[in-house]
Amino acid sequence: MTFEQTFKNIDDTLYKDAGADSELDYIEQTSWVLFMCYLNSLEEDRKDEAELRGETYEHIIDEEYRWENWAMPKKADGEYDQKNALTGPDLIDFVDGKLFPYLRAFKLTHSENPQTLEYKIGEIFGELKNRVQSGYNMRDILESIDTLPLKNSKDRHELSFLYETKIKNMGNAGRNGGQYYTPRPLIRAMIAVTNPQIGETIYDGAAGSCGFLCEAYEYLHDRMEQNTANLTTLQQHTLYGREKKSLAYIIGVMNMILHGIEAPNLVHINTLAMHDKQVQQKDRYDIVLANPPFGGKERPEVQQPFDIKTSETAFLFLEHFIRYMKTGGRAAIVIKNTFLSNTDNASVSLRKYLLETCNLHTVLDMPSGTFLGAGVKTVVLFFEKGSPTTNTWYYQLDAGRNMGKTNPLNDKDLAEFIELQKTKAETEKSWNVPVIASEAKQSPTEENGYDLSVKNPNTPEEAPLRAPQQILAEMEQLDQDTRQLLDSIKELI
Repeated sequence: MTFEQTFKNIDDTLYKDAGADSELDYIEQTSWVLFMCYLNSLEEDRKDEAELRGETYEHIIDEEYRWENWAMPKKADGEYDQKNALTGPDLIDFVDGKLFPYLRAFKLTHSENPQTLEYKIGEIFGELKNRVQSGYNMRDILESIDTLPLKNSKDRHELSFLYETKIKNMGNAGRNGGQYYTPRPLIRAMIAVTNPQIGETIYDGAAGSCGFLCEAYEYLHDRMEQNTANLTTLQQHTLYGREKKSLAYIIGVMNMILHGIEAPNLVHINTLAMHDKQVQQKDRYDIVLANPPFGGKERPEVQQPFDIKTSETAFLFLEHFIRYMKTGGRAAIVIKNTFLSNTDNASVSLRKYLLETCNLHTVLDMPSGTFLGAGVKTVVLFFEKGSPTTNTWYYQLDAGRNMGKTNPLNDKDLAEFIELQKTKAETEKSWNVPVIASEAKQSPTEENGYDLSVKNPNTPEEAPLRAPQQILAEMEQLDQDTRQLLDSIKELI
């Protein structure tokens, strides 16, 4: 059976269960079961490695709660012991009454080190709950998950691809599913422009499904010198994220694990509530990659530490990211395009702060339909911290088609942007705006509220509309020509 068919079977089983209502529920339930299966595989690997060193391995999970005991018990010959496997009400009672409380307790017993896998286990199960109501459906799901290989890197890569597909499908699932998914071609373009290097730290304070961190891992892994030191740096000291929502957190952790990151540096917390304008150097990052949620509102006590007073989450995130960047640090951040031109005090102040503290060198204007399930227009801001903006290069993406579910964004659409961005070349789709003086054309200044609107000066001018008298005169001339032609034909006949 293929991996894809296995996931489809799981979704079909969840569809039949009274406790799962949507694609969001499907991926939530698949994720925690998949995590438990992965954890068992990880512990088996660690045990084998310890035995090779002549050491005794101490399991993270107590024997009663290990996968091979409660989920997929085995006979002496290693075959699945279906006769002694929990099912029906007994299985649901065990999961709800014993397994989840046991795993939730990890957050308390390992609270001294939030970066450990043990603490993350407690976080993952701290706010989630099992939604599967039928123990018979649960048994089918466990047996399906158990068929998925998790040790081989090739198999894990295929699993990660399928998992990404499930995340993408949430964009059309309602209940704000789209907030978890940024099109991967756009993420890869943002990473290509920022060009992270091994040894640099990368941060996403609105991590969602961790698409930015996973793609950054792939980018660095494919380009770095393959040695133990670099791999340790990449695994443990490069990628950092924070996520507020419980479902997004578990999806993000699972996504990073499937991409090969064993213990992700992902913290389950409201990033904006942790903002500190007096940031220490050790807490700053080299690169910020993010698509912060827009349209949300934060309470006054969360807004208090921010210099620019607003309840808009995207604006608060932008100030947060700038403050948490190192001098010389680079960022690529998706934001609603109205940020470029809004005239409210917060928008104007934030644009001023951005232009004065950072070099906003590139603005990528995205077409409508880029984000599935969201009709808003967005731009991507590329900037470096430490020196004010003197020139901004704009690129207006036109894929030559209407974006949507059947025509999603692809890597080819962004190839020209990535290439032209290196030289800031001017074309019909791209142009430069100097930020040096009020008389400069389109220059954002205090007089115009630091307006950064996308106004393409290189678009070919359309022919001016003709006056009604011109149209009537032309119609009369055409009628006259037609009559003359008919008269000529009559003469020939």
